[in-house]
Amino acid sequence: MTETTTQKPIPVTVLTGYLGAGKTTLLNRILSENHGRKYAVIVNEFGEIGIDNDLIVESDEEIYEMNNGCVCCTVRGDLIRVVEGLMRRPGRFDAIIVETTGLADPVPVAQTFFMDDDVRAKTELDAVVALVDAKHLPLRLKDSREAEDQIAFADVVLLNKTDLVTPEELERIEATVRVINPSARIYRTQRSDIDLGKVLDQGAFNLEKALENDPHFLDQDEHDDHVCGPDCDHDHNHHDHDHHHDHDHHHHHHHDHAPSPIHDVTVQSISLRGGEMNPDRFFPWIQKITQTDGPNILRLKGIIAFAGDAERYVVQGVHMIIEGDHQRPWKDGEKRETRLVFIGRDLDREKLERTFKACEVQA
Repeated sequence: MTETTTQKPIPVTVLTGYLGAGKTTLLNRILSENHGRKYAVIVNEFGEIGIDNDLIVESDEEIYEMNNGCVCCTVRGDLIRVVEGLMRRPGRFDAIIVETTGLADPVPVAQTFFMDDDVRAKTELDAVVALVDAKHLPLRLKDSREAEDQIAFADVVLLNKTDLVTPEELERIEATVRVINPSARIYRTQRSDIDLGKVLDQGAFNLEKALENDPHFLDQDEHDDHVCGPDCDHDHNHHDHDHHHDHDHHHHHHHDHAPSPIHDVTVQSISLRGGEMNPDRFFPWIQKITQTDGPNILRLKGIIAFAGDAERYVVQGVHMIIEGDHQRPWKDGEKRETRLVFIGRDLDREKLERTFKACEVQA
């Protein structure tokens, strides 16, 4: 089979969440349901996931083929080697899903897809999806920073096992997730029952798409359309366990009784807004910030307006790794402004705001 170089990169979804949050249920659904797509699921330990042996058609070494066309494989060593092995298989896949162990920080997995050139050429990191056990989240957040990191880093959060908590508890849990990560898309689920189209192929790490859908970067009038779009939870045709709550939904509609979060959150989100930037100042500044504060920065995203540049410049980063590219021309009448969002811990808001301002072109 000849492989053409024009093949679109395969989207990679990183699935994170504590043991018991419902990852196994979700992965088993992907590997067994008749959804008509071919997924490759990479798990840490094959034994842990409890795949039903009856579903396995054949196995060659680490890769197990399922009778719905999907495959499952284990990572006992190098993630890059496993991904490269999958990419060599005939027939290829619609998407790859990488499951992290319960305690794992999703960042190193995400970084793998930024750093290795061969893997980057064939795949693209699509989104980080965090499963949250609604009943046990308060305890998890008390016990460990990892639980908070997983939520802070996620693009999509599945608030699972919603049937095990009261409506009031669920509101508080969701409010907490919102405080940790204001821009994640949140779905309420039971038994990890979610339309896979809402989890996979999100384009959250794709610079073209990422910022278009990020509430931090939407203007107010756009924002209201965004909040009550076609899959707003005011659509009564929805199953009650699969509400799609968009960012700030409560703030737009329920000012009076927003529930309070369940505990003190250590992750913060800092939004910076400014005018046109001087590239000779901006690039050294962002390099320095990511080098000095990198360990505390979980994600950063931004749209930059450079003086004399006809195109929007888009940046995003994970810890100390940052990448940027021109995205598209500024549209006629579009406000040429710079917007940056940092999500992290122990960030010095005053310092970020002051040094960011210093990169602006002085009128």
